[in-house]
Amino acid sequence: MKTIYDFGSNNGDDIPYYLLKSDKVISIEANPALCEFIRGRFKEEILKERLIVENCAITESSDGNIDFYLHDKYHVRSTLVAPGKAPDEGGFTEKDFTRIDVKAISVGSLIKRYGMPYYAKIDVEGYDENLLNAFVLNQIIPPYISVESHTIGVFALLSEKLGYKSFKLVDGRSVGSIYNRSIFYSPVLDKQVLYSFPHHSAGPFGNDIYGEWMDKKTLLKVLAIQGLGWKDIHASAADQPTLSF
Repeated sequence: MKTIYDFGSNNGDDIPYYLLKSDKVISIEANPALCEFIRGRFKEEILKERLIVENCAITESSDGNIDFYLHDKYHVRSTLVAPGKAPDEGGFTEKDFTRIDVKAISVGSLIKRYGMPYYAKIDVEGYDENLLNAFVLNQIIPPYISVESHTIGVFALLSEKLGYKSFKLVDGRSVGSIYNRSIFYSPVLDKQVLYSFPHHSAGPFGNDIYGEWMDKKTLLKVLAIQGLGWKDIHASAADQPTLSF
């Protein structure tokens, strides 16, 4: 069984694509209102047990409860990181957030509950590197993984600690245009599918991403030229790099 973990589901815009690519999707979102929205949007898939929605925050090592900061205007900027401590504040301050108490589940506990991921998407505002470090501590190495790259530590953990050797880069600003009316194979439907990724979605993963797999030296050079930010680093343990310079 192929299971996809969507760490930081937001409004669920990535879920339709993931349902076309896997047997089961685990949606993890700390914002209670967005979880209710996802449950309403995907009632049928939840009833069929193809989608599980976990309203919780994901932590490195501990279960229990934790503070979560809801952005009062932009739900995509809600975060586990206290205002003033995130690497990319976006000009926001403490007054722009409302603090709430949410259930916390460790990465290890979640994987034990639902099984190893085929693909893991990590996009948890300001907490991506912490969450990826939990993958290192638990030696969770999915065939495919993507992490938003606001810090170079994300690349270091993927390449040096988890041992990934094949990489691609997806620019979040252009997903909606580059992958508009894209065609990929759905193992669930067993056919090619025409699909358009919405703006603000994470876009495709694996070999649905255009271009060749880069080795780590090449990706590092690309990041040095383009910079970090609203980009997802994709890594594969299932493919060999074919692009090196």
